[in-house]
Amino acid sequence: MSAPKGMIAFMETTFADALELIDRLSVEEQDALVEIVRRRMLEQRRSEIAANAQATVQAYREGRASYGAVDDLRRELGI
Repeated sequence: MSAPKGMIAFMETTFADALELIDRLSVEEQDALVEIVRRRMLEQRRSEIAANAQATVQAYREGRASYGAVDDLRRELGI
């Protein structure tokens, strides 16, 4: 799914504005910002992994998923 053209222009402007603001920060503040963003991204990824794990467990409980070796999958797919 792609964003509408107007939204893309808005996001580019906002991104450019953010970069300009970052340039105004001291080196120490920029380092702190990078660390904060990195931690937030890690936490977001952890949340995504946890949600995927929960969805997988639920699918298995409902019989919509199974587990096995690669050879089992090949047999199931007929390859």
